[in-house]
Amino acid sequence: MNPVFSILIGGILPFGAVFVELFFILTSIWLQQFYYIFGFLFIAFLILIVTCAQITIVPCYFQLCSEDYLWWWMLYLTSGSSTVYLFLYAAFYFFTKLEITKPVSGLLYFGYMLIASYAFFVLTGTIGFYACFWFTRLIYSSVKID
Repeated sequence: MNPVFSILIGGILPFGAVFVELFFILTSIWLQQFYYIFGFLFIAFLILIVTCAQITIVPCYFQLCSEDYLWWWMLYLTSGSSTVYLFLYAAFYFFTKLEITKPVSGLLYFGYMLIASYAFFVLTGTIGFYACFWFTRLIYSSVKID
């Protein structure tokens, strides 16, 4: 499979796990509304962790079966690519929900969303990397050397 294609497709599921909560979070930050569903946010975070782990373990297994042992960065980017969809959704939210007309305010919005997207990239990429690291340690610890 093409690495760019698999990286971009791999980011759809983790983004889908937090898509609904992202709307409420952006509304509470940019439209001065209160966010009070922290229990549901915690459940969505747990679903995000499980989704990132699963979406990177499967390609890691396929890469190891094809004897491609350079899985480190590709799988970090696979789970971290949900950031692309997060930033695209932030741009969609800007043009549909917010009524910002000043260029400086728009620049401030996109700057903050770029920082939030980068933090989300590091979070999801790290979750995917550690899941694959744990998976490879687990499967290679059971190999018997004769």
